[in-house]
Amino acid sequence: MQGYRAEVGAELLFSFPDGLTWSELDRQGVKLPEKMKFVDLVIERERDILLVEVKDPSNSRSTDKDRNAYLKRLTNNSVLKEELTPKARDSYLYLHLMERDHKPFKYVVLLGLDAFDPDRQKAVLFGFKDRLLADIREESFEAWKRKHIADCVVLSVESWNQHFPEWPLRREPPTAGVGPDGVAQ
Repeated sequence: MQGYRAEVGAELLFSFPDGLTWSELDRQGVKLPEKMKFVDLVIERERDILLVEVKDPSNSRSTDKDRNAYLKRLTNNSVLKEELTPKARDSYLYLHLMERDHKPFKYVVLLGLDAFDPDRQKAVLFGFKDRLLADIREESFEAWKRKHIADCVVLSVESWNQHFPEWPLRREPPTAGVGPDGVAQ
């Protein structure tokens, strides 16, 4: 199993089996197209390609003020419109131009909301998937002609492990000995 953290200092630790085809799209320290926003991970499965974006306002380094501000941005759709939708579009476009678009794309948004009580989590997640997919498909005055994202799902840490039990995810604060890939050594 290979460990992966979306960034150095991230607490959410993914475990991927050695045979899984995945790559980090939003890599730091490499030349990427300017003005484009990318998802954290691309996972290729037999029948589709998953674009995975990780947002973790529950990180223990976040203050209550920062968490609540992020929660407000989630509920008023600014995270959706300013971050999530552009990342789906730009990631698809990049992979299309790199000729890596030979399967349907599905967008997976992982929201680390476990610092919030279950009722608040449900309130934030209620309808979020539908709003996100609608925004992805119609960013301007008319809908995109091509359905570049076949579907999407918005998951919590707990529901990630239910949807993808073969790719377990856990919250684990990094130790002082974190390697360049963000995984504790």
